[in-house]
Amino acid sequence: MTDVVYDPLAAQRTADGPDFDVLLSGTVFLDIIFTGLKTMPSAGTEVWAGGMGSCPGGIANLAVASSRLGLRTSLAAAFGDDDYADFCWRTLAEQEGVDLSRSRRFDAWHSPVTVSMAVDRDRSMVTHGHPAPISGNEMIRVPPRARAVMVDLGHDVACGTDEPTWVEAARTQGALVFGDVGWDPTGEWSPRLLDQLAGCDAFLPNAPEAMAYTRTETPNDALYALADVVPLAVVTNGAQGALAIDGTTGEEAQMPALRVPALDPTGAGDVFAAGLVVGTLAGWSLRNRLAFAIMCSGLAVQQFGGSLAAPGWGDIADWWHALRDSLGGGSYMASLRRRYEFLEQIVPTVPLGGVHRAAATIARHADVEGRQLMPRPRPDAVQGVHSPSPRSRR
Repeated sequence: MTDVVYDPLAAQRTADGPDFDVLLSGTVFLDIIFTGLKTMPSAGTEVWAGGMGSCPGGIANLAVASSRLGLRTSLAAAFGDDDYADFCWRTLAEQEGVDLSRSRRFDAWHSPVTVSMAVDRDRSMVTHGHPAPISGNEMIRVPPRARAVMVDLGHDVACGTDEPTWVEAARTQGALVFGDVGWDPTGEWSPRLLDQLAGCDAFLPNAPEAMAYTRTETPNDALYALADVVPLAVVTNGAQGALAIDGTTGEEAQMPALRVPALDPTGAGDVFAAGLVVGTLAGWSLRNRLAFAIMCSGLAVQQFGGSLAAPGWGDIADWWHALRDSLGGGSYMASLRRRYEFLEQIVPTVPLGGVHRAAATIARHADVEGRQLMPRPRPDAVQGVHSPSPRSRR
């Protein structure tokens, strides 16, 4: 049965509305993910992985996560002339429904490649690639109207010229700008980077990044400092979940992470961001937005691969029905049911055949350990909310 796209913004759509819900620009990587590793290989040794998958990564994680949640998503990215680029383009455009009309193919430029190895709820990566032949600003030029854009501070928000960037042009047209920032390998954590928040409507760093840039000692103090300079401040805090302040509504909320068995955390921060954007564009309360984003992230880390792991509304409906109809489980399960009872008003409108995760792999069948797509939650396993790593929202 063909998946049916559920539209969470259907009630807001008008004939003269924006062309897209989300506009993105960045680098697409071919990700090859190894799972089931007991340890990392030491020098001169070989280890066997229990599972392997391949999928588009980098900014594609965010594009797929947004599209699977029903957002009309457009991506401007460079693609090479190799088979890897063919695979990534086909997966994004044909399988995931991402608009690539502003993306470009380039001869004699090969696809960036990342090998990700998941060990003990974390991952290590090896990457090879070269800078794209042209910038996202050159590819997009005049952006289409969009409800939101998601960007990395230091890259898309400011370009060092007098000409407005595509992000600034999109904001002028009415788009909300959701920004985040990667790890600073220099260790300087210059507060000047936060000056770019003047061009953002929301900021989503993780706790170490937020504390480093604001020179504060706790995630809460960092949140308050950020809320002074950006309308929607969100700090993801690992196993503690996430906390946020929305100055436009006067709401403040803190939400714990889900207890789930983690297979691969790659791209979970992108899934969190996509979930938060959905809730914000749909006008949900801050508490429900945080809960939804954390739930999407928690579902993602139970699968391998950044973009592959992103849940669709079919997965969300399955999860809520299983939670709602479960018996017992103690106070934790009761708390979950209370926390997510808002889904009872949304899930019945998800059509049968709503989008589920899809397998994208260069091989004909994903070689995943046990091919177990929905591991049963273990109450003693805690997985936090992960933010994208330093480059291009991985």
